[in-house]
Amino acid sequence: MSRSRSLLNNIACTLREKRLTLAFAESCTGGWLAKAITDRAGASDYFKGSLVSYSNESKIRILGVRASTLRQYGAVSRQTAGEMAGKAARLFRSDISLAVTGIAGPAGGRAKKPVGTVFIAVYFKKRTKVFHFIFQGSRKKVRQRTVAACLRLLNKILN
Repeated sequence: MSRSRSLLNNIACTLREKRLTLAFAESCTGGWLAKAITDRAGASDYFKGSLVSYSNESKIRILGVRASTLRQYGAVSRQTAGEMAGKAARLFRSDISLAVTGIAGPAGGRAKKPVGTVFIAVYFKKRTKVFHFIFQGSRKKVRQRTVAACLRLLNKILN
């Protein structure tokens, strides 16, 4: 726990020092990423918000992901994660945004996209980079590992 606290402290301090704002678009984490950031007092200094767009309908209607992207690549894809990150940055008018989409399980996996498949997109300086992970474990573990990976990526981008 102390390791994640120091990671969150570093993220908070760096965002404040650099006067950067942050937003999320979450699917498989269901708001856990926003919870991790807002557990720290003073997060409103840099955190603009998070949209939990769990269904394809909310990804399209609220977040603005193209229906054609979802049809062609699926909700759990590099392309969808990338669109989610860019749209979240615009929606919240943030400097940085992270988007996450994945298959937490226990069902829903396929040969090409097994349970534990996660895409994390980071939007920063008008560029989007997408990372692909396959996490092992229960639904809860996949979600926890996804949040931890997001925080590590955010910290790396900031430093």
